[in-house]
Amino acid sequence: MDEHHCLLCMGSNTNRHAQLSVAREALRATFPDIHFGEMMETEAVGSGFHSPFSNQLAKFSTTLSPDSVHYLFKELERRCGRIPEDKDQGVVKLDIDLLVFDKKILKPEDMEREYIRRGMSVFF
Repeated sequence: MDEHHCLLCMGSNTNRHAQLSVAREALRATFPDIHFGEMMETEAVGSGFHSPFSNQLAKFSTTLSPDSVHYLFKELERRCGRIPEDKDQGVVKLDIDLLVFDKKILKPEDMEREYIRRGMSVFF
């Protein structure tokens, strides 16, 4: 099985530190080689969000497909209490996005965000 190198970004604007702590623990259990960057406090991007966010990047390796990784992230978000209706209220309990899978950029618009570019300097 081929090993793939990945970059994720996770964030929360509700009970931020606790949510990201739970996510880090779960991600470490799934991806033992995961390495987390520093937690960054950021202003909300987009309309409808009123609270600042805590965001964190992480780099890891996996033999899973991008779809399988995405599914794991969405399942973790649900376990942390994320429901679709929250976004309409400006609430993001936990959001985890797969930004890069091997050398393929999956979220080009996110890669342009200043905090992601700053956070990537730790890894590259």
